[in-house]
Amino acid sequence: MSQLRTLFGGFDVVLFSCVFGLSLMGLVTMYSHVGDNVFFNRQIIWIAIASLALFLAIIPDYRFLRTGNVAFFSFLFIVFFLVLVLIIGEVTLGAQSRFDFGFFSLQPSDPAKLVLIIVLSKYFAKRHEMIGDFSHIFISGIYAITIFGLVFIQPDFGSAIILFFVWLGMILVSGIKFRHLLTVFLLGAVALGLMWQFVFFDYQKERIMTFIDPLSDIQGAGYNAYQSTVAIGSGELFGKGIGYGTQSKLLFLPEYETDFIFAAFAEEWGVVGVVLLFVLFAVVVWRLLHHAVGGATNFERLFASGVCILFIAHFFVHIGMNIGLLPVTGTTIPFLSYGGSHLVTEFLAVGMVMGMCRYTKTKYQAREILEA
Repeated sequence: MSQLRTLFGGFDVVLFSCVFGLSLMGLVTMYSHVGDNVFFNRQIIWIAIASLALFLAIIPDYRFLRTGNVAFFSFLFIVFFLVLVLIIGEVTLGAQSRFDFGFFSLQPSDPAKLVLIIVLSKYFAKRHEMIGDFSHIFISGIYAITIFGLVFIQPDFGSAIILFFVWLGMILVSGIKFRHLLTVFLLGAVALGLMWQFVFFDYQKERIMTFIDPLSDIQGAGYNAYQSTVAIGSGELFGKGIGYGTQSKLLFLPEYETDFIFAAFAEEWGVVGVVLLFVLFAVVVWRLLHHAVGGATNFERLFASGVCILFIAHFFVHIGMNIGLLPVTGTTIPFLSYGGSHLVTEFLAVGMVMGMCRYTKTKYQAREILEA
């Protein structure tokens, strides 16, 4: 019993309850009173697997990530798979972004986000006192742009944007100087201009132009965004009820179980449900920030902060495109959207944060005093 307490000493009941609750809210949004419930049935299995992954992730002693080459080899490993998926990956909706194993598919871009957080956490933690040197921002950018580029050319613009926000958020947390931040934004603006001219596909440009004028092409590039806003507005105060969403269940709203699940959720749960969703997610952010502040070393603090940034980026990009404030990029929302790769990765990240909580700042300082 004492060994179990030691292994699971960092388990956060509040954090787990919120992420599990969000997953259940997404699950019931996939339920329909008409037709088959394929996504609903499969998602039950994925939630069970993801929950198991969370509990297993609490067990290891993650201090090995601070030293040695595990983080770097993990980076090389995920880069290899991102290259491999471009060669033999399955093409779905125009993107070659996943491996098809028959009974399930694996999308490497999801664990790539977690690997990037690990690599950046180690890099910035070891150079915390020298973060004022712009070269460290440049080198960390090489790690990020490598994964970003491989994901972007799949093409998966949504995941690529999330990877950029993770890198940007982590350099801000690490203590970047204002003039360096301004340089980063200027370089980003130049890069965006070059990508618009030479990299973006026509359909990606159409989505951005439709974002500027959503009603210009309702039957074409603007169709998804328009149907999403209709679904959200039709939910009103209390929603239409679980399984009774007409826009989603009658397939006026495409990809309602993944890219537009917030719209489907708002249609069935209404404003009351949306407020509950925001409250649960706010608690998740609060608990992650709490663990970041109490981290034993800079590595644990940066890792928990990186996971928090990842979830926030996904959350606001997904909701932004669902309500018409951002271009449609095909981005999931943490814990709610259908799919195994992203859900297992998210639960795994939360479990790793909990595992690191066994060695809080206070316990770490006490151990250092005893060893001195």
